[in-house]
Amino acid sequence: MADEVSQLRALLINESGDVPLGQRFRALFSLKSLGKEGVNSAIDAIDEAFKDDSALLKHELAYVLGQTHNVYAVPTLQKVLKDESQDPMVRHEAAEALGAIGDAQSLDLLREYFVNDPLEVIRQTCELAIARIEWEHSKQAAEEVLGQSEFESIDPAPPLPFEKADVSELQRQLMDQSRPLFERYRAMFRLRDIGTQESVDALITGFKDPSALFRHEIAYVFGQLSDPRSVDALVEVLKNEEEEGMVRHEAAEALGSIATDEVMPVLHEFLKDKERVVRESAVVALDMYEYERSEEMENAIKVIYCL
Repeated sequence: MADEVSQLRALLINESGDVPLGQRFRALFSLKSLGKEGVNSAIDAIDEAFKDDSALLKHELAYVLGQTHNVYAVPTLQKVLKDESQDPMVRHEAAEALGAIGDAQSLDLLREYFVNDPLEVIRQTCELAIARIEWEHSKQAAEEVLGQSEFESIDPAPPLPFEKADVSELQRQLMDQSRPLFERYRAMFRLRDIGTQESVDALITGFKDPSALFRHEIAYVFGQLSDPRSVDALVEVLKNEEEEGMVRHEAAEALGSIATDEVMPVLHEFLKDKERVVRESAVVALDMYEYERSEEMENAIKVIYCL
């Protein structure tokens, strides 16, 4: 195990100086699996990579730490949230990850930044993380019937209860600016789990929201769904150079997840985008697509030979 972590760490931190970004991401995903199993040295390896200069990579580090649901990662995430020299996209992901882990001891720090941080994206993320942790430790969470989701991610908010599945009503809640952000996110993730044409159309309206954080989460959800029906909306977001980088990056990664024939030429166009986070997202999306296709080809060959 120690050797495996050491090898993955060397790839993730680019110890040799020539590891492609896509390979570094794959190493990170492998470390995530180990971190979920309680291998704390994998968490330490991820922590070390926060020295990198790529905001895209560091935001993914924070996301992965949250998905491990390993409280050993909490000090690292708290440190990143407090580090105002980090890109806001990275700090936002650290706050969200603290919510995903659900450790009540993070509440005081999250409340501090919810009240005092000058950046809306950080304040809103802390608002969500606080609500997520409070919900997780509530009687309500124990009593709600959420239904089985096909998605294994720990999301910023759980979907609304299973019986609340009227798409038009969910779309109204999704876009209701008077409702708490946490409730609107819950509507978002219930719409994701429904996964029909109607629910996809309802989610697309979320791209009109005034909050960049909200719009970026809509793009993330489309990445999870990998539904070709969202391609046109995602391409429009990606091509909008007035849109926030964190939203455009998420749109690029979502398109990479969908990976239809029409998507790949679009991603190639953005390998030279003026924003680094968008360029790197296109690189990672294309790499993952090609990697998965090569794995599929290898598995197909194995099947042929087995026959």
